[in-house]
Amino acid sequence: MTASLSTRASLGRGPRIGRTLATLLLVLTVFGPISMDLYLPALPALTSELGAATSLAQLTVTACLFGLAGGQLIAGPLSDRLGRRGPLLVGVAAYVAVSALCAASPTVEVLIAARLVQGLAGGVGIVIAQASGRDLYNGTRLIRFYGRLTVVGGFAAIVGPMLGGALTAVMDWRGLFLVLATIGAAILASVALGFRETLPHEARTAGGFGRVGRDLRVLLSDRGFVGAVLVQGFVNSAIFAYLAGATFVLQGIYGLSPQQYAMAFGLNSAGFMVFGYLSGRFSERWRAGGMLAIGLAMCGAGATGLLVAGLAHVPLAVVMASLLLVVSGAAVTSPPSTAIALADYPHMAGTASSVLGGARFAFGGVAAPLVGVAGAFSILPLGLVSVTVIMLAATAGLVFLARPTRSTAGTPHRASRTAVVRPTPPAAPELAAELTLEGTPTCVE
Repeated sequence: MTASLSTRASLGRGPRIGRTLATLLLVLTVFGPISMDLYLPALPALTSELGAATSLAQLTVTACLFGLAGGQLIAGPLSDRLGRRGPLLVGVAAYVAVSALCAASPTVEVLIAARLVQGLAGGVGIVIAQASGRDLYNGTRLIRFYGRLTVVGGFAAIVGPMLGGALTAVMDWRGLFLVLATIGAAILASVALGFRETLPHEARTAGGFGRVGRDLRVLLSDRGFVGAVLVQGFVNSAIFAYLAGATFVLQGIYGLSPQQYAMAFGLNSAGFMVFGYLSGRFSERWRAGGMLAIGLAMCGAGATGLLVAGLAHVPLAVVMASLLLVVSGAAVTSPPSTAIALADYPHMAGTASSVLGGARFAFGGVAAPLVGVAGAFSILPLGLVSVTVIMLAATAGLVFLARPTRSTAGTPHRASRTAVVRPTPPAAPELAAELTLEGTPTCVE
C-alpha cells in the first residue's frame, strides 16, 4: 500500500524544536540504564559484603524495575494534567536524594526499599521524555525521535557498566550510588535551566482519577495499543533477565573480571544502539509489522542460543552472540512499537506513555528474579525465561497486531492502521501510512 505525495509531505511536518530541549529529552532517557547498569559490575561484591543470597541481592534490580514502572504510571497521568516541567523537577530532585540513601544502606533489605523509591523517581524522567516527544513531534519525526531515544538508551547502557567497571577499581558499590546521585544532580540543574514546558495549558486534561480511568479504558480497548504494550513488555522481560543474570553468568561461570564484563556488556549495548538507530530509520519507510517480525526473530534466535547454553556447555563466543541477538532484536522492536502505541493519542500522551513504559519495567521486574532461582552458576534459567517471554511477545504480536484493528466505541479516531488518522488536537499525527501491520517490510513510495 502506498501513500499519496500530500500525505507523505504531512508526515514530515512538525514544529521546530530547540536543540537544547531536544537534547534534554534524550538525556532524560538515561535514568533507566544508569540506574540499572552502573552498579551491575559490583553486584557480586555487594552480595558478599551484605551477606545476602544471590536471589535476594537480585531483588535490588527487581525493586528498581518495579519502581521505574510505578513512577511512570503515576507521573504520566499527572503530567497530562499539570504539565511536564513541574513533575519532572520533583522527580529528578527525589532521585538525587534517594541515590544518596542507597549509598548509606546498612542491609540488603534497606537497599531494596531504597532502590524501589529510586526507581519511582527515575521513572518520572523516562515517561516525561517520551510524552514530551509526542507533544513536539509527529509523523516520521516522531518515529525518528523514538529511534534516537533507543540509541541514547543504548549509549547510556554502554557507558554505565564500563564506567561502573572502571570505578570498582577505585571505590566500592556505595561509591557507585554516590556517582548516581551526582549524575542526577547534573541532570536536575540542566532541567531547571533548559527544560521549557511542552504541554500548553489548553492541551492539558481536566478531572481527577475518573478522567484517568476513562483514558485508560480508551487505551485498553484499542487492540493495536494493547498489542504494542504486550510486545514491548515481553521483549523487555528478556532484556531485564539479561541485566539481572549476565553479570553472574559471565563473571561466575566464564570467569570474566568486572572490567571484562563491562567490555562485554558494552559490546551488546553497541548492538542495541546500532540496531535501534537502523530500526528508527527503516521504520520511516517500511511497514511496522515487518520491523517487529525482524526484531522478534532476532530475539528468538538469541534466546534459543541461551537455552542451548543452559543445557550443554558451549564456548563463551556462543553465549556472547546469543546475548547480542537478544538485545539487538529488542532494539529493532522498540521504535515501531512505541510509535504504534502513541501515534494516535497526543491528547493523553502522558497516560499512554505511562502504560507503555510501566509495562516494560513491570514485566521485566517479574522476569529478572527468575534467573537467579538456580543460583549464580547456571545459565539455564536465563535461557528458559528468555525463550518463554519471546514466545509470548510473538504470540501477542500475532493476536493483536497481525491485522488492522477495527474502530470501537471508545476509540473513534483509530479506525484502521491502514487509513489516514483524523486530526486530533493539538497535533495531527498522520502516521497510518507508516504503520501498516500486515505482511513483510514494504517500502512506502
